[in-house]
Amino acid sequence: MSKQWQVYTHHVVDSIEKIACIQFRGDLANDEVLHDATLRNLQTMAEATQRLPEHLKAQYPHIYWNEISGFRNIFVHNDLGDIGPITVSRVVHHHLPPLLESVEEMLQLDSE
Repeated sequence: MSKQWQVYTHHVVDSIEKIACIQFRGDLANDEVLHDATLRNLQTMAEATQRLPEHLKAQYPHIYWNEISGFRNIFVHNDLGDIGPITVSRVVHHHLPPLLESVEEMLQLDSE
């Protein structure tokens, strides 16, 4: 039996919350450990989004689902070498807030 999609939304939320804590600790552009920790959580988040049902993702066309998946593939297949701190910071600040909002909305609508 496969996991329910809600489990994966919780992985997304948890990863984004961990990234927020990492950001609070310092500037990932100047701290390799923070950069690596952020990347690891982005990877977890991206993998979880790949397991969300397509019909749910289709309800949130403003989220770049394919790009999130592509970002995950870069993590896994390029040994993270092509993802610098500027790119990671841009993703964290510009793309994670709307993703978090959308995933939390998915969960809220499911509980109604």
